[in-house]
Amino acid sequence: MIAVDTNVMIYYLSGKLSKEVSYLEDLFNNSIAIFPPLVITELLSDPWISKKNIDFLSKAPKLDLLPGYLERAGRLRAILLRRGLKARTADSLIAQSCIDSRVSLLTNDKDFRNFEKYCGLDLVG
Repeated sequence: MIAVDTNVMIYYLSGKLSKEVSYLEDLFNNSIAIFPPLVITELLSDPWISKKNIDFLSKAPKLDLLPGYLERAGRLRAILLRRGLKARTADSLIAQSCIDSRVSLLTNDKDFRNFEKYCGLDLVG
């Protein structure tokens, strides 16, 4: 399984082309895409999301949140903040759910590179 980040799904749903979207299509074709719960929340926050996309996202496989998840995500974020690095709360929550489930994250968001370098997140893309 490979987790999908919000930005890749936004590109995919809007029909934009990128290497990550091509990779995502392969994940869908092989039924190995999975979503961090916060990604679903972010995507469903779009006030103009179509009913078709709401239905798709409601049925999409999601990572389980493990006990202690919020505490670990907070400590993960603190690791980067102590280094003076950017660490948004949402990104910390997405990264921690992937780390907990031992899945890679497909993203084109460069902010996740610090989670990869210092916190053990595995990135694709």
